[in-house]
Formats: sequence, C-alpha cells, structure tokens
Amino acid sequence: MSRSSRGRQRRGARRGGRERVAARGDSLVGAEFEVEVGDVAHGGFCVARHEGRVLFVRHALPGERVVARVTDGGTTSRFLRADAVQVRDASPQRREAPCPFAGPGACGGCDWQHTSAAFGRELKTRVVREQLRRLAGLEWDGAVEAVPGDVNGLRWRTRVEFSVATDRWLGLRKHRSHDVVPVDDCLIAVPEIAATGLLQEPAEPGVTGVDVAVAADREVVAVDLPVRDAGVPDVVERVGPPGEHARDFRVSARGFWQVHPGAAATFVGAALDGLEPRTGERALDLYAGVGVFTAFLADAVGPAGRVLGLEGDSRAVRDGGPNIGGLGQATLQRADIGTGDWMIPVDEMLDRVDLVVLDPPRSGAGRAVVRDVLTRGPRRAAYIACDPAALARDLAYAAECGYELVSLRAFDAFPMTHHVECVAIIEPSGAAAQ
Repeated sequence: MSRSSRGRQRRGARRGGRERVAARGDSLVGAEFEVEVGDVAHGGFCVARHEGRVLFVRHALPGERVVARVTDGGTTSRFLRADAVQVRDASPQRREAPCPFAGPGACGGCDWQHTSAAFGRELKTRVVREQLRRLAGLEWDGAVEAVPGDVNGLRWRTRVEFSVATDRWLGLRKHRSHDVVPVDDCLIAVPEIAATGLLQEPAEPGVTGVDVAVAADREVVAVDLPVRDAGVPDVVERVGPPGEHARDFRVSARGFWQVHPGAAATFVGAALDGLEPRTGERALDLYAGVGVFTAFLADAVGPAGRVLGLEGDSRAVRDGGPNIGGLGQATLQRADIGTGDWMIPVDEMLDRVDLVVLDPPRSGAGRAVVRDVLTRGPRRAAYIACDPAALARDLAYAAECGYELVSLRAFDAFPMTHHVECVAIIEPSGAAAQ
C-alpha cells in the first residue's frame, strides 16, 4: 500500500443565521411522533404526516407505522426531518441492517441498509418515475437495473474518504452532520479497504482524513489529508463494455472515478447502444472528465470521425491526455461549460455535431447548456444523470428545443444508498417516424 497526501478541500459554508432560525420557530428537534409512513421520496426518505405537517423520515419503509424522532425543523417549518427510532408495524421488506454502524444517529453513508438490495431498486424505480412525471410530464415504465460487481448490494465501493473522529480514529460522518462515527469496516466498501489496517489504528497527528482508492488491478492507495506534498499518485482503471475491447484509464487517486466497479462499463455500453454511432460522425462529449466517453466515441466513429471532449477540471484534462493517446480523431480540452464562450471550440473544431454525450454534475446541465448544445442539431444525445430530478428538469428543457426522450435506463450503481444513475437518449421529435 502506498501513501501520499493532498491539500485540504474547502468545506461549504454552513447554512443558518438568525433569520433562518426565526423562520423555523421553536425547535422541535427531539420531539417524537407516531406516524403512518407513506411512499418513498427523493433523497432516502419516506413521507409521513402529523397534524398536517410533512415529515421526511429516514430508516423507515413505505406502509410502516413508526415512532419518528425529529432531527431538524421547528414549529413554523414547512416540513420536518426525522428518524424512525421505533418500528411499531414493520414492512415485510424490512430486515436487520447487516452493518452495525447503520441506523438512526449512526453513519449517514447508507439510506436503505434496513431492506434488501432488490427492494432498494424498487424504491429507486418509484423515485425516478415520480421525478420524471412531476418535473418533465413523462411516463416511464422501466425499472432500476442492478450493476454487476457487488455482492447483494455490498462490497462494491472502491473509493472511500474517511474522516477523523475526536479520538483520532477514522470513521464516517453522520447524516447531515460533521460528527464522525468511528468504524472498523464499511460493508459497502471492497474488502481491500478495511484490509489496509487503517481502521484499526488511530490517525497520525495532523491528519484530518484519509482517502483510500482501490484500482482495477487491486492496488490500494491511501492519501492523507491535508496534503503536505505534491505527490498524489495515479491509479489505472479499466473499462470494458460488453462487446468492446477494454481500455485502461489513468486517473489521480483523488480524482473523480465511478466507485462501483461495474459502473463505468455499464454507462458507456448504455450510451453507445442508445447513440448508435456511425463511422465518420462528429461527437461532442461534455463534462468529459478523464476522457472515458471521448475515447469510446472515438473508437466508434473511427479515424474519419471527430470527437471533442470538454471538461472544466484542469487536473482531469491533464490526466485524460494520455487516455486518448493514439486516437488522432479525439481531442480533450479544458472549458468552463455553461459560462463565457465555451461553445467557441465546438464551432472551431467540429464542422457539425451529430452526437452528444452530457455527463453533468449532480445539479444538471441547465437550460442554457441544453439549449446551446441542441441548437447544433445533433441526431441523438445521451444524458448521463446522477440525480433524477436534475435529469427531469433538463429533459423538459430539451423538449422546449424540440427533442424527445427515446429511451431511459436506470442503474443501481450505489446500492444501499438513495443514489441512482440514469442514461437517457433523446433525439429530435418525430425523428423515429422519418
């Protein structure tokens, strides 16, 4: 195992202040209400109501009767957050959480340890359907699919950032909190992470966290935080979609990479299947990261084609340069997508845009980016989304531009959590009938 370090990341500013506290009225934190639990909501909660007020309840399942303890909110809040601390009438889908650190007041990393991975996918399916219906007016009859590489929803996470508790032991944060729960294992992490021994000894003085990555070849890299030198090692990840040759991608141990071992290949395969690239086509890859979609698109369109990948993170662009080496038809370039003149290189380097891949951050691409891209008239676009609400909003913007949803697949790339990944394919309205 190798170790290095990297600089402290800036934490987001805390919300709060006198105006916000006043708007919440008297605190209800700690109050307990017995409630009937309704359907699942986006974010790992189920919806309940008490005396006309909505409660978003964690650690519950639809149809249960529970005692919900308020964790956030006051007498004038529009809604309350709560944990199910007692289960009076349990769902038949409930199980005892396999992880001893899951549950109310404990580690906040998992949302659905108290049910099976299969039922967790059913809950996520309901969320995707509801978000598409509510925000985009779309009906979806699909279902969230399992991703190969986990063990019944466990032992899949290849990258974990641990924080340091007050007693110097490493652990994971509570839900919506900076408090750290010391752990001696993480059941959704691959076994190699606990096998480092880092969780069996206190952190060294001055260390505020440790980021651990397990590469495709099972090499383990641990990065102490904050970084005190410039040496953050790279690791090699492998992507091999079904029916395609595998490709290796070099990425920083602190850089972005899909943490489920089957995710990258699954998403690439779904996107290419939906786009159906043709030899000689021009493709635009937005939010390209280290060039995964750029490289596979370049393979698909061949030497007569052209692919331009745009990414805002300079380190990712540097990492991605070697990843597209040997693909003369591919370019990976830095651009602040959505701000300034980011479309200038598109017009300079592509004489037309036949295909688009959009893989934006959780907040989505937004109306302006969707409009700017679709006004170039691509015959198809693949949208990879890690948030179904953002996806639904952007699909509504695409409809404003005359594009319609052709297909949508959803994947359980983060089992035991509320997160779900979607791959949507859109094309000009009526194109299929032409």
